[in-house]
Amino acid sequence: MIPSLLHEEGLRAIPFYILDIVKQCQVLFVENERTARRYLKTLAKEIVIDDFEWFTMAVDDETAKAFREKISEGKIIGIISEAGCPGIADPGQQLTAIAQEMNVEVKPLVGPNSILLALMASGMNGQQFKFNGYLPIQNPERNKAIKELESESAKKNCTQIFIETPYRNNQLMDALLNNCQPSTKICLAVDLTSEKEFIKTKTVSDWKMHKPDIHKRPAIFLLYASS
Repeated sequence: MIPSLLHEEGLRAIPFYILDIVKQCQVLFVENERTARRYLKTLAKEIVIDDFEWFTMAVDDETAKAFREKISEGKIIGIISEAGCPGIADPGQQLTAIAQEMNVEVKPLVGPNSILLALMASGMNGQQFKFNGYLPIQNPERNKAIKELESESAKKNCTQIFIETPYRNNQLMDALLNNCQPSTKICLAVDLTSEKEFIKTKTVSDWKMHKPDIHKRPAIFLLYASS
C-alpha cells in the first residue's frame, strides 16, 4: 500500500524509504496510470516506468481476477491511489481484502493522509471522530445531513469529517454557515502539504465575518459542536 502525493508540491511528505519499496515492486495496481507514472518519475527520474506491469484499479471482477493471478504468480504488488493513502477514502480496499483472504502479507506504508493531517491540526476531538465522505449535493438533503452531523457531534462529543469536490467547496461552506449553530466550530484544511497550505478552526459566527474563497482548492472539512 504505497502512499502518493496530496499535492504536487508535497513531495517532502513522502518518506524516503518509499522509493526503495517502489523499486522492489514488479506489478502496480493504480487508480490513474497517467498520474501514477508522473508520481513515480517525481520520486526518482531513474525509475524505468515500463519495467512494471501496470493495471488500472476498478471495482470489478476483471481487476479482482488479475490481482489474484499476480498473487498466485508470487509477484510483489504495489497499490497506488490518486492521492494520499490507498484504501482510506480512496480505492484499494477491494484488492487488500482479496490479499487478506488469500493469506498474503499486506504492508501499509506511512505517508500523507488528509483526514489525519486535518484532524491533527484542527484542535478538535481526536479521540472520537467520524469520516463521512461526501455529503449530498442537493440543498434539502445536504442541509438535513449537516444538521444531523452537528446534532450527533454534540451528543457524542465527536468530530465530524467530510469532503467535497473542489469546485463545490464554496457552496458547502455556505451551507455549513447557514445551517449550523453560531458556536459550532468548523475547521478548513486546504491544499494540505503544499506551500499554500491553510488550516484554520473558527466558530460559525467567526467564519461568517471572514469567509475564505476555497473554490477549486483541495479541501477537507471538520465540524465540532459543543453539547
